[in-house]
Amino acid sequence: MRQNSFFDVETNSGEQDAARLVLYALGEFQARGKVLAGRDLPFDRIRGAIRRAAAALGMPEPGDEATAAALTALGANVRRVPTFVAKHPFRVVVPEPLAERARAFFLETKKRD
Repeated sequence: MRQNSFFDVETNSGEQDAARLVLYALGEFQARGKVLAGRDLPFDRIRGAIRRAAAALGMPEPGDEATAAALTALGANVRRVPTFVAKHPFRVVVPEPLAERARAFFLETKKRD
């Protein structure tokens, strides 16, 4: 087994990995028959999909802030709510193009496996 050295350049940054994980999770959420696009979802609703995606891709589960940042970078509308409203204080609205992109990414990834 090859071990990385100090001079090796990492090709996948943490942001790319987080984006892949979130796309997989959103696609898996839809594959379970849940409606994703255009809904104002509490963050708790997609945490299970994030957890399953991390396990499936063999990656560590990101925290709330990292997941919210990845969702925002992908084009989702993420807004913070007060902490007394929810344990995970975010609400997420995923636009239709992002939902379709996530569904296609999930299906493509599952096809490769």
